[in-house]
Amino acid sequence: TCFTLTQDLCLVGLWLSLADPSVLRKMAVSGSNVSLKISEELFGNYKQLIWFYNTSQKIVEWEVLSPAVYYRSSLKDRLSLDPQSPAHLHISKVQKEDSSTYILRVSKESGKEQEWKITLQVFDPVPEPIIETEKAEEVNGSCYLTLSCVIQDQSVSYVWYGDSGAFPKELQKNVLEVTLNTQNQSRFYTCQVSNPVSSKNDTVYFIPPCTNPKCVWETWFTSLS
Repeated sequence: TCFTLTQDLCLVGLWLSLADPSVLRKMAVSGSNVSLKISEELFGNYKQLIWFYNTSQKIVEWEVLSPAVYYRSSLKDRLSLDPQSPAHLHISKVQKEDSSTYILRVSKESGKEQEWKITLQVFDPVPEPIIETEKAEEVNGSCYLTLSCVIQDQSVSYVWYGDSGAFPKELQKNVLEVTLNTQNQSRFYTCQVSNPVSSKNDTVYFIPPCTNPKCVWETWFTSLS
């Protein structure tokens, strides 16, 4: 890569309400520590709490005056309940496989039961992208430029930037195709790739006439050495 800018977005802990107010959504970056929290004010006096990984897999159970019981699962060694509130479930070093809809089942002293759901989505950090020049061809005084933003993880969104800011939405994909002239040419092109928890960039520089941006940048950098 000729030149790379990196930027990590700290979005761990982002909560979004869904249509059902009893369901919450949480996103996290893999390797981080996550807390799934339900406010005890929602269900009043209770005698038992059970956390489920999904509709059928019980992962931890708590009863009044009894220690918590952790059931065998891939999460077992990374789970803990908050000492002050068993309605707060802590998961250390989350993995993509931890993504699921977690269920908290509450048994009240009256004998009634209630459930709350939290959908946890775990994403890996975005890897470093690399901009490759597919075409830089001059025709009738204009330059047809095609840049490809190469990244291993394809489940990302793309934003391309030039001197004047972001390109139009219809150009925001992994390949940028533009026709340049003296009025709209840019000195650099940046590809930013993002997922809900992180973002990374790569930048190439372009100097007229119509020339491979990577080659121009490497030639200029070599002349400074």
